[in-house]
Amino acid sequence: MVVSEIRRCLNEGIEFQGELLNFRKDGAPLYNRLRLIPMHGDDGFVTHVIGIQLFSEANIDLSNVSYPVYKQQSNHRPNIQEINPASHEHIPKIQSSEYCGILQLSDEVLAHNILSRLSPRDVASIGSVCTRMHELTKNDHLRKMVCQNAWGRDVTVRLEMSTKMLGWGRLARELTTLEAASWRKFTVGGRVEPSRCNFSACAVGNRLVLFGGEGVNMQPMDDTFVLNLESAKPEWRRVKVSASPPGRWGHTLSWLNGSWLVVFGGCGQQGLLNDVFVLDLDAKQPTWREVASEGPPLPRSWHSSCTLDGSKLVVSGGCTESGVLLSDTFLLDLTKEKPAWKEIPTSWSPPSRLGHTLSVFGKTKLFMFGGLAKSGSLRLRSCDAYTMDAGEDSPQWRQLATTGFPSIGPPPRLDHVAVSLPCGRIIIFGGSIAGLHSPSQLFLLDPAEEKPTWRILNVPGQPPKFAWGHSTCVVGGTRVLVLGGHTGEEWILNELHELCLASRPDEDE
Repeated sequence: MVVSEIRRCLNEGIEFQGELLNFRKDGAPLYNRLRLIPMHGDDGFVTHVIGIQLFSEANIDLSNVSYPVYKQQSNHRPNIQEINPASHEHIPKIQSSEYCGILQLSDEVLAHNILSRLSPRDVASIGSVCTRMHELTKNDHLRKMVCQNAWGRDVTVRLEMSTKMLGWGRLARELTTLEAASWRKFTVGGRVEPSRCNFSACAVGNRLVLFGGEGVNMQPMDDTFVLNLESAKPEWRRVKVSASPPGRWGHTLSWLNGSWLVVFGGCGQQGLLNDVFVLDLDAKQPTWREVASEGPPLPRSWHSSCTLDGSKLVVSGGCTESGVLLSDTFLLDLTKEKPAWKEIPTSWSPPSRLGHTLSVFGKTKLFMFGGLAKSGSLRLRSCDAYTMDAGEDSPQWRQLATTGFPSIGPPPRLDHVAVSLPCGRIIIFGGSIAGLHSPSQLFLLDPAEEKPTWRILNVPGQPPKFAWGHSTCVVGGTRVLVLGGHTGEEWILNELHELCLASRPDEDE
């Protein structure tokens, strides 16, 4: 209430006067008489705001009735002696039978009904108010509830492994501030043979799964490989499946709830595809199974896809057999007994494109970035960003008006990497970029901000050297694994780069 009233006065350029009840760290109450006075320039616009605070002891009985956290003052305007801290004798004593009774609530009510509904950042701030709040906000069960309410149950389930040593409080702080983010390079065993490019990969728990790709002489591949990162010595292993989809490259591979994978589209031996196959990686005999679905989109490659609610596949854009770029968006709910493709109709769509990325933030919202876009008769690399809330009754694409100096925003690119963080922010790096730009430079954006601003994220360590050909998987919500990358002669699949978003317990030890 206080913040909204202050914001209203600041937005309208009018004076704010109010009385707030604050607490010292030891829990002792005190009054804060606050006055905000806007100063106007010659043109009538507000140029500065003068803020005056006057603190005084609050002689109130906390065992009695409640006192509002914010109490607006009467129409009386205090004179300069009343707001001058040097003239305490002129300050009228505040007599009120009301007081803040929030501290009279039980710990359970405070934790479950109030604190758990706040953001991780706000809970960390409240922990500095007083000793009791500090003890409450230290509780790891409360911290987990806060993260779950803010980021969703699916995200917190993936983060569970990372909290065994860190705890939810530290993990929430590190994912919010990215203070512990770092690059590291490591080598794994096994081989993905034959050598290939233009494959697709995703994470299932702590496993990386790779399917298909373009082999020698543009041969479409149909094999599946798994890299178990929980092993003492991780190595690539080919999965023995009783049936495989037709070989392909330029397709997408996505993770569904549990241990399921879904592959869509791509370019095969007979041309472009629009089929859907699913695989249960944990089945006794893993088998790729084709999903018969009604109303499929046009066959395509170099499209982008993602999953919503762990079960809905979203496909956007791509390229047809004749080289025409697409701008459509389709959704397939794989929980239905008879899945049917549904095109998401929009009154306006971003320019047709391929090689772009599609990410999920805020549970139901889509974020599209970059790609090779068609603008008029030209095809140009793009650095535009678009959002859509798929949870709305009539979802619509909207171009995101981002800010930031031209040198800060990511340069136009395609075939880049997009990482969706648990807290909803997006990291962009790599890709095919015209000009002399560092492919490993990280750009950070929060699309939920009122005025989204691109920021450069400086991370220590050893980032990938090569600009394009990467495939990225987010493992456990805190590990971004980058595999692939073109050296000019070969595709590297045994050298992985990891962007660690949080501290590693084994390194702490």
